[in-house]
Amino acid sequence: MDAMFDICYLSSDGTTVEPDDIPKTKENVWVLGKKYSAIQDLDRIRRDISSIIWCTYRKGFVPIGDEGLTSDKGWGCMLRCGQMVLGVALVRVHLCADWVWSPETRDPTYLKIIQRFEERKQAPYSIHQVALMGASEGKDVGQWFGPNTIAQVLKKLVVYDKWSSLVIHVALDNTVVKEDILQQCIVTNDRGDSSKSSDCVTVSDWMPLLLIVPLRLGLSEINPIYVDGLKICFQSPQSVGVIGGKPNQALYLVGCVGDEVLYLDPHTTQRSGLVENKCTDEQKEMDCSYHCKYASRIPILAMDPSVAVCFLCRTRSDFDELCVIIEESLMRESQPLFELCETRPPHWGPSNADIDLQNTTLFTEFEDVDRQFDDSDDEFEII
Repeated sequence: MDAMFDICYLSSDGTTVEPDDIPKTKENVWVLGKKYSAIQDLDRIRRDISSIIWCTYRKGFVPIGDEGLTSDKGWGCMLRCGQMVLGVALVRVHLCADWVWSPETRDPTYLKIIQRFEERKQAPYSIHQVALMGASEGKDVGQWFGPNTIAQVLKKLVVYDKWSSLVIHVALDNTVVKEDILQQCIVTNDRGDSSKSSDCVTVSDWMPLLLIVPLRLGLSEINPIYVDGLKICFQSPQSVGVIGGKPNQALYLVGCVGDEVLYLDPHTTQRSGLVENKCTDEQKEMDCSYHCKYASRIPILAMDPSVAVCFLCRTRSDFDELCVIIEESLMRESQPLFELCETRPPHWGPSNADIDLQNTTLFTEFEDVDRQFDDSDDEFEII
């Protein structure tokens, strides 16, 4: 089974060479909020990278939309990056942050997660569901998404998947509003209220939060003033990466080392298939296709300036810790990536949490607001 997962790197003379995924440096390596030594922890870094659910282009799936598309090659990479962020979040919520995958893994909870991303219409986060949700909100099937668009689509899809036990909050105008998040994540307890007194609130009263903050960090390229802020995000224990990429290519940015970012690349076209219960060799091979053995890296300044930073807060204490990081680290930068405030600015109007998420005009309203600050959808003409 390991043979299915092995990648052989060959030099021009046919000899095997070591992949250049992690630089040999004394600087710390950060992956999804965890710190590693590039020298001493190389195997552990690669093990944790390979445990991320890797979503790529697929071909040969059931046709999508009026065009009858059977592959997302050339248009689906931003959708795949969104799937990867959501996959990391679901693993952390339903397994744990230190969970490790191997080709022999048959954990029922893991299989339930991976099945949610398979190329079938019934899967909650399949390419079909993601593309069609975008289409119902003004994005034709086969049209590329920007980081904000995929964030809004995931926010709507997760509402229909009760098993996920996840709330997605998409921040607007570079501002995270604590009041809005608490309203979404603190659920009614058995007494029929939302009391915060110590005698009635339990862990179950907090819905795990996937916080996505779409940002524009420059006009045509990253402004260097934001580099340290990005590093703070990658180093946060709540980090589940960044949806972004380089010009004309969406990538899932999972960490950083020095002035480079580590990423998983969705631009590999694999055949469509089902993992199901992972009993047959074909199912086992299909499961391996959802995992990449090595990350790649690019300079931070080579990134496209349109990004969405992502955080997972399983508990209220996770959220409180993230707020401290934002206030004491991010907001003390000379040019903060984004800000944290207690209540909504008066000119914002009512919280979107008060709006019916099934209202089909909601997504369009967000898009209109977004385009005042970010034209990323026009920039991500994916190749």
